[in-house]
Amino acid sequence: MNDPHYFELAKKLDLESFLELFASFLSRPKPPHMEGDIHRHRQFIEALDKIQFNPPPPVAPLERDIIHLKKFGFLRRDEIFEWVKLWRYMLYLKNLRIEGILFDWFAQIRFPETILEIEHRFDKEGNLKEGIYPELDSVNVSLKRTKQEIKEALLRLLSNASLLPYLIDRQIHLINGEESLLVRGGFNHAIKAQVIGRSAAGFFYVLPESVSRLKEREGALLSQITEMEFLICKELSAMMGKQLPFLGYLDKEFDRFDHYQARVAFARAKNLEFMTPSRDTKIILEGFCHPALNNPKPISVRFEKSILMVTGVNAGGKTMLLKSILSSAFLARYLIPMPILASKSSIGSFKGIAAVLDDPQSAKNDISTFAGRMLSFERFFKERGFLVGVDEIELGTDSDEAASLFKVILEQLIKRDFKIIITTHHKRLAALMAANEEVELMAALYDEKRQMPTFSFLQGTIGKSYAFETAERYGIPPFVIKEAKEVYGQDKEKLGELIEKSAQLEIELGQKNRALELELERVHQKREELNDTLEKQKEAHRHHLQRLDQRYQEAIDAAKEAAKESQAESIHKGMNNANKLLQAIKEEERSRSISNPSLKHEFKAGERVRYRQSQGTILSLGEREVMIELDEGFKLRVKKGELRPLGQLPRPKPKAPKISVEGARSAQVSLDLHGLRGDEAVEKLDSFLSDALLAGFDEILVYHGIGTGKLAYAIKEFLKTHPKVRSFEDAPAQMGGFGAKIIKL
Repeated sequence: MNDPHYFELAKKLDLESFLELFASFLSRPKPPHMEGDIHRHRQFIEALDKIQFNPPPPVAPLERDIIHLKKFGFLRRDEIFEWVKLWRYMLYLKNLRIEGILFDWFAQIRFPETILEIEHRFDKEGNLKEGIYPELDSVNVSLKRTKQEIKEALLRLLSNASLLPYLIDRQIHLINGEESLLVRGGFNHAIKAQVIGRSAAGFFYVLPESVSRLKEREGALLSQITEMEFLICKELSAMMGKQLPFLGYLDKEFDRFDHYQARVAFARAKNLEFMTPSRDTKIILEGFCHPALNNPKPISVRFEKSILMVTGVNAGGKTMLLKSILSSAFLARYLIPMPILASKSSIGSFKGIAAVLDDPQSAKNDISTFAGRMLSFERFFKERGFLVGVDEIELGTDSDEAASLFKVILEQLIKRDFKIIITTHHKRLAALMAANEEVELMAALYDEKRQMPTFSFLQGTIGKSYAFETAERYGIPPFVIKEAKEVYGQDKEKLGELIEKSAQLEIELGQKNRALELELERVHQKREELNDTLEKQKEAHRHHLQRLDQRYQEAIDAAKEAAKESQAESIHKGMNNANKLLQAIKEEERSRSISNPSLKHEFKAGERVRYRQSQGTILSLGEREVMIELDEGFKLRVKKGELRPLGQLPRPKPKAPKISVEGARSAQVSLDLHGLRGDEAVEKLDSFLSDALLAGFDEILVYHGIGTGKLAYAIKEFLKTHPKVRSFEDAPAQMGGFGAKIIKL
């Protein structure tokens, strides 16, 4: 991660360790920001969280490789293998048994045969496979045999009777990359050898002459292998150079997946939940725990207005509350999972997040505390829509003057769509701001009996600082505190008592509000039960209509059967039977009309009605059926009994249909226009550019050939006028030269 603002803000919010732990789940370091719609990213993360997959291997950053290949350079074997690891993992993803948006995404990735051929030439350890380069295989066999001969020669020397008196130990030592023996002085009487080092005790590390000759052969073989691998890597690099658009595209797709999988793995490992920024600016936290705290008390807070002003007891958690609110927005901004009850929380969207927490005083910069604070606020007047946290806003100047100044500053920042959390002991500032409808007050509470902060908060009130109690708790002598209270004065003490009484009243009000919420919940539950009953009645009514249809059909069938009879008596008897069925139906409907007055309503054309969960207007009426047009724009023919009158209410305007465009699934990064006429080539190129833009490509390759130059001219003129083409140029020689164009979108 190389975003300096990201690290600076993370440090201020005490999130460094948490984010370092998250970064350990990434395959390679990268900035936390993901380009594109964050809500779309959330859909992919949720889909990935539903499947089991192997994490990607560590892969080195590859942007410099692409630049190197563009300049016709070549990569080393280990550098090419980094690409091979990336290709193999993306091929693994393509072969997973999945469906939905993940399947659609991986299906768009189509590997060129050249890339698959390069991948096939490497084994799992990154070495070139045997059987592909026979000459290299032969040299490797010779090298392996030479190494074995060196080992055997050293072992024979360790058993040499004439050398045994000079050996310090019977081990083979590796000194400066060379196998050697450790001997004492006078060894040259028993063996010819070259001294290559001295031990701390003054003994000699020696390389025997017989082994030295073998080492020379080994060195020659290694040089030969290096030269062969150089030529092979040069060939493979040239092959990769012809696939640069695909390499760049796949590298970005790997990074995108790495973003997703790291977040999923981190959330699974630490039991965390995701929060996606909502469309508004409300911050509602339920069960949020700041990651820097051990065994933290979960925070629940509603920050729905423009300013949240937190007052109250010293060391009562005000600063950590501020950091928690900013941290939740920070983590949601980068879609990093966090410890929170996501189903009951909501975090808004902001153009930026800033924290004014530290004392900016600096002798080096010749700046005072208050001047530093003013410098921070001056920068805010150049921005809009920020979320800002300010700890101890009154720091560094006279409190009465600061109260008036900050009141005006805060009111102006509200007009610039700022959302601000403030901690303060400024009772005057809190009193000045309390009347503003965009300001919420919150107090850190104090336990009088235990003489300890509760690390809980009460919204809607101003809290007391409890400076004397805090000082006593941290060891200040009682006589000092007593004298300080006398200096403070009785009038100030009375103000403190009033604040305490206000807090107590707020607590009682909160209890009453909670009781009211429970009552509202019971009312809501009752309403849900009534809705369920209504749905059951509607279902019963539909069954009744079906039964009526069936019985009407029985009466009609009886009448038809009577009409088929040849004798008048049989006809008369059959018609009487049909008439009895009809009368029974009418009698049943009459009794239902008495118990349900809405069934007697006479509908008219143009009348507003309700049909199931929708509303609409009657277009025409039949004897038993009605043609209606729903507000959603659909026309339906329904039975009268399924309608309910609404009266002549204004018809709402139909909502505009939502249109979504899905990217081309089969987009390629290259196009061949050889043999086409100018107009045909332009038409095909136009379609190809559209597919490439939808697929998210930023660079493509088009082959047109050289020929008479007419086709190349037509292509060039078309590209000059296309609004989405940033630039184009002739391709490098290995990618087509003058007969091809590299187009940047």
